[in-house]
Amino acid sequence: MTRTALALLLSTAFALAACQNNASTANNDTLAVDNLTVQNADLGNVPSTEAVDAAFLTDGIKGDTAEVAIAQLAASKGSTAAVKDFANMLVTDHGAHKQKLVDLANSAGVAVPTEPADEGHANLLKLQKLSGAEFDKTFAQMLVESHKKGIAKNEAQAKSGDPQTAAIAAETLPVLRKHLDTAKSLQK
Repeated sequence: MTRTALALLLSTAFALAACQNNASTANNDTLAVDNLTVQNADLGNVPSTEAVDAAFLTDGIKGDTAEVAIAQLAASKGSTAAVKDFANMLVTDHGAHKQKLVDLANSAGVAVPTEPADEGHANLLKLQKLSGAEFDKTFAQMLVESHKKGIAKNEAQAKSGDPQTAAIAAETLPVLRKHLDTAKSLQK
């Protein structure tokens, strides 16, 4: 049963209990309705999957999972200090961003994906086959493209009707722009 359905059921049950003297027993701590007992119900704290943009959360978690995996590979295979430093920044920043998304998804009852985004996984497989300057060049190119897409998605989400994900998106934009600038500088 979704949290939204549970909240609706509980609010209906409370209304029925208040209106009918011969209804199931109801007090401040327990409510029994048709074999469903809810103790210490606090409807104000029941998050709803409808309250947050679940697709933005799951796509973001998958994207961050891929970015962290790619960055971890670059931290070990990169041939320059600049690539390795950038990779370490990505691990830190995308790891922290992913955790914010996971925390919000958990509190909203959204299933947390464990797999990376398909495109990110394909990029990881491609990079695993490369080394040296070719690895560095391809890594930088991939990160320019992925961050351009990420910026566009976060700009749109920052304007969305979901205040929770909009706030995260707006907060993330400066970091993504910094990553894009760094990736572009590696292409030179």
